[in-house]
Amino acid sequence: MRSTSGYAFSFGSGAFSWASVKQHSVALSTAEAEYVSASEATTQAIWLRFMIEDFGELQTEATPLMVDNTSAIAMTRNPVFH
Repeated sequence: MRSTSGYAFSFGSGAFSWASVKQHSVALSTAEAEYVSASEATTQAIWLRFMIEDFGELQTEATPLMVDNTSAIAMTRNPVFH
């Protein structure tokens, strides 16, 4: 089965960009499904940063990404996986 990825980006007190979609590929583990979801959220965060820059605003600090799977976090920190 394909897993469902979801993310939400907020500005101030409201969410302005969100998604909940089926993943394009079948993950072999929960950690892999969470890793794919984090990758999709990162892609959206990068695009949003470009959009904010087009409006004349510059974001100087990093965008925090909240992932709740310990194994997926370990995979993101290991450069062998990407």
